[in-house]
Amino acid sequence: MAGAGRVVWVNGPIVVGAGPAGLSVAACLRERGVPSVVLERADCIASLWQRRTYDRLRLHLPRAFCELPGMPFPDHYPEYPDRAQFVHYLHAYAARAQVEPRFNQSVTSARFDRAAGLWRVRAEDVSAGEEAGAVTEYIGRWLVVATGENAERVVPEMDGAGEFEGPVTHVAEYKSGEAYRGKRVLVVGCGNSGMEVCLDLCLHNALPSMVVRDSVHVLPREMLGVATFSVAVFLLRFLPLWLVDRILVVLAWLFLGDLAKLGITRPSRGPLELKNSKGRTPVLDIGALARIRSGEIVVVPAIRRLLRGGAELVDGRRVAADAVILATGYHSNVPQWLKGTDFFTEEGYPRVSFPDGWKGESGLYSVGFTRRGLSGVSSDAVKVAQDIAMAWNHQTATR
Repeated sequence: MAGAGRVVWVNGPIVVGAGPAGLSVAACLRERGVPSVVLERADCIASLWQRRTYDRLRLHLPRAFCELPGMPFPDHYPEYPDRAQFVHYLHAYAARAQVEPRFNQSVTSARFDRAAGLWRVRAEDVSAGEEAGAVTEYIGRWLVVATGENAERVVPEMDGAGEFEGPVTHVAEYKSGEAYRGKRVLVVGCGNSGMEVCLDLCLHNALPSMVVRDSVHVLPREMLGVATFSVAVFLLRFLPLWLVDRILVVLAWLFLGDLAKLGITRPSRGPLELKNSKGRTPVLDIGALARIRSGEIVVVPAIRRLLRGGAELVDGRRVAADAVILATGYHSNVPQWLKGTDFFTEEGYPRVSFPDGWKGESGLYSVGFTRRGLSGVSSDAVKVAQDIAMAWNHQTATR
């Protein structure tokens, strides 16, 4: 049946993506009596968390800020649930809300048909079964884009990549440092993933060097037992963002010291401002800085080019390496398949910033593009579900 085409009428919204954003909005819709169809290109929910994250990963924020609408974390969960606990929570959330995504459905295009007043979403079956390659067109009044900010890997081009003899892998493929014991590893990137991978490599007796290509804000995860994020949220109730940013930078200096001495410089713009405007998440330190101070993690500048057995840095130094791990992040893929609308920028984010970037025209919505993590997901999901439910109820009443 490969290549066979069929058309499916969706009596409700078409939701693209079955990560936390897609699950949240589908659950909120169901709670309001609105059916939906959730399309997911992977063969499981939350594929980023299940397939593309490292074993030691934990939620960076306290669990209270990461709950999805309508379901708190179990009481026995720690303040910062680990990867396995969060995945279990998501499965329980989907089961409770009876959200059953259609897996292996890779959306290739979505376009609003103005003549019909409907969305036409084409998806290809990417399974290995008999339906592989089959194309289905889903038609409905509403489209919810829930593929999120981490849909595709960012893989920078590197001079000399073909010359380097060791493996060059993205952090999406990294599980633990077990495979790197005794090896010299260049970790490109100093965000949360880069820092945590370097820490994990140390714990497995590898020899990591962290490539710092840009300035970055590093904050303590907690200050005197209180989560830094909780402190920021509290201060924002009373103070402007720019002032909270200054306070956070001063507190970070008091708790962490002058990181410039370690080769890590702070941006001129504050951590919250950068997160809101550029999506650059501040690093929450969970132990990597101590390893940098002890010399177990070596901080180096950007790579000029890879060599046969290592890399040449922009300052002219050469470092030996057996492997390279790219902790260079992810990006949105919405512009690749959503056509005929300028609601999203070329980078794949809503043009209107939070908290008003969840609704477009002609029944188009977005969830999970707030640059505010899971708390932003929940906020968007509730708003989108409420708005669609109003239109749904009006449509039902006039039939």
